[in-house]
Amino acid sequence: MKAILNWQNGLEFSGSADSGHQVIIDGPPDLGGTNAGFRPMEMLLLSVGSCSAMDVMHILKKSRQEVTDCRIEIDGQRAETEPKVFTDIHVQFVVTGRHLNEKHVARAVELSAEKYCSASIMLAASVNMSHGYTIVEAD
Repeated sequence: MKAILNWQNGLEFSGSADSGHQVIIDGPPDLGGTNAGFRPMEMLLLSVGSCSAMDVMHILKKSRQEVTDCRIEIDGQRAETEPKVFTDIHVQFVVTGRHLNEKHVARAVELSAEKYCSASIMLAASVNMSHGYTIVEAD
C-alpha cells in the first residue's frame, strides 16, 4: 500500500493512494493554511471511524440485519501539551433499521473493535479506545 502527498501551496496538500482517489489536507489560516481541506488529525479520526464502520456494516449484512442508516460519531480527546496526541477516542455507532437484533449489533461492534479494525487496534496500543452503539427503530 502506498500513499502520496503533493504540496499545493502554504499548508495545503493533495493526497492520493493506490485506490486512485484524492483528498485535500490543509491547515488553519493562523498557521499559514487556507482551510481548504481536512486537518491531519481529523483524517485520523475519520480513518478510525470508517475502518470500523465498514467492518460493522459488513458483519450486519452477513447476519441479515435490515439496516436503513448508520451514523458513526467519533470523538477524540487530545493531550493539552505538544505533541497533542489523542489520549482517548470513542467510536459511537447509531444504527437505524427494522427489527435489528441487539446481540448482532453488539457483536458486530465488538468484532470490529477487537479483531478486524486495524486502525482502532493499532491505535489502542497508545490511545484509550472505546466503542458503543445505539439502535434506532426505522419508521
